[in-house]
Amino acid sequence: MGNLFSIISHLLAILCTLRRGLPVIDELDARLIELLSAAPRIGVLEASRRLRVARGTVQARLDRLQARGVITGYGPEIDPAAIGHTVMAFVTLELRQAGGHDQVAERLSRIVEILEAHTITGSGDMLCRVVARTNADLQRVIDAIVDVPGVVRTSTVIALATTVGYRTIPLVRATAAARRG
Repeated sequence: MGNLFSIISHLLAILCTLRRGLPVIDELDARLIELLSAAPRIGVLEASRRLRVARGTVQARLDRLQARGVITGYGPEIDPAAIGHTVMAFVTLELRQAGGHDQVAERLSRIVEILEAHTITGSGDMLCRVVARTNADLQRVIDAIVDVPGVVRTSTVIALATTVGYRTIPLVRATAAARRG
């Protein structure tokens, strides 16, 4: 019962913060997130030393950030190219409108080369980021996607280079600064 009360309390705190229009992180949260991004294997004690705050403060902030869904994991980041998947592409899917996206998404999740899939607005219904070993292998992946019941057609663009990689730290900094200012 105590855990349920804790979860409800966190959710209410988030809702109150969002209602006031304030970001859900502050300067210390931003510094902690940045530190964890730079040194993901750092311990709570070392983090408290580097941030010059109490160990309990770091632990409480981590717990709160996790409960709010701000920090979603601590796993290693994998470069698909380093394990032989050097081709990256974005595939837009048009879906049959009957049946919904959930069944398609569940079947797409079985194709290991699909790194992520998003329901989107615009001319397509879903956008997938996929990887393959070669262009010929990419054709195999696209064929597997088209074979999923509910997928009507696809449109594919191959990424030539990543000019701005996935990043969140600039957003974290700006969000914390908005709370300050």
